[in-house]
Amino acid sequence: MAEASISVGQNQFTCPVCLDLLKNPVTIPCGHSYCMSCITGCWNQEGQRGVYSCPQCRQTFSPRPALSESTILAEMVEKLKKTKLQAAVPAGAGDVECDICTGRKHKAIKSCLVCLESYCQTHFDRHEEFRSGNPHKVIDATGRLQQMFCPQHHKQLEIYCQIDNCCICYLCTMDEHKNHDTITAIVERTRRQKNLEQKQRNLQQKIWEIESDLQQLIKDVKIHKRSAQKAVDDSQRNFTELISSIERSRSEVTQLIRDQEKAAVTRAEEHMKQLEKEIDDLRRRDTELEQLSHTEDHIHFLLSFNGGPVIQHLDLSKFSTTSSSPLPPPHHHYDDIRKSVSLLKEKLEGFCKEEIEKISGTGKILELSPSIHTDTQTHSHTQTHIINMSFGFHSAKQ
Repeated sequence: MAEASISVGQNQFTCPVCLDLLKNPVTIPCGHSYCMSCITGCWNQEGQRGVYSCPQCRQTFSPRPALSESTILAEMVEKLKKTKLQAAVPAGAGDVECDICTGRKHKAIKSCLVCLESYCQTHFDRHEEFRSGNPHKVIDATGRLQQMFCPQHHKQLEIYCQIDNCCICYLCTMDEHKNHDTITAIVERTRRQKNLEQKQRNLQQKIWEIESDLQQLIKDVKIHKRSAQKAVDDSQRNFTELISSIERSRSEVTQLIRDQEKAAVTRAEEHMKQLEKEIDDLRRRDTELEQLSHTEDHIHFLLSFNGGPVIQHLDLSKFSTTSSSPLPPPHHHYDDIRKSVSLLKEKLEGFCKEEIEKISGTGKILELSPSIHTDTQTHSHTQTHIINMSFGFHSAKQ
């Protein structure tokens, strides 16, 4: 119950003129209360007519009523301030501040194009209540109110000059922009909105193309990895069937495949990082264009469209245009390695069988025992030479 009482009291203790809590509150004969300075300022302007009125109910008084501060109201206002139950949210970094708040500023939610002020929720409610008989045009809170008015005539910029490509007020059409081709700012905004939407479609198409390239590249990497693994498995299976004298060559072939895989994947990953970076950049630009596309501030839109960096620096030609993979076709390359290893296996098996038959045919196996070690070394050297020649190890080392 106490909280509800304070909420009602806060509305009663708000000055209808400045829309803030009463300062040096006074109550005039009709019963309405104002800040001493606010009602004094109003009546000073009416002093020439000799009749003084209430800004709320318009009841007139003559002669001018004497004003004295209401002690009870002043005490209630001070108590209300101490409760800290203000409905507005404190303004943070980047927020538009309420122009009416005193002391700590609160976040503005609306800006009035007639009063040229921004209001927090509390002061906006009071503004709407006070202007209910003659509503003002308001927009979402903006810190660019001054940009929306002509610096020369202090009138709202509502017209676009097609000759000078700038926003002007209606008085400018009778002055320096007389006889120029002009249209309303909203019509020019509509025309340029279509141009912006086309640019955005082009940008989104580029994003789609690069994403397609990225997906294809991911598939190519998987194919390369699968092909490389199959080549490693086949090579290891074939080398397992060979005698122990070619173990070193098997490791060399495995290492060769891994090196080629690593080189291919490294190139692909570098390209992937580049594409992902381009996508992030394009998405950021797309977001900026999307925000610009939906802004209610026509003047900000046109100024940004004419000279803003988002439009001026939107050069899609610097982004990736190729849809081809930077990797070589994996199948033929690894198939050649597998075929070479398989052929080497057949040759080595044939060579070993032929040599064993020769030894068996001599009938002197036991007599050849002392030379077996030498023959084995010769065979091992010959087999290693065949492997080296098959995979081009000598050329690689050179």
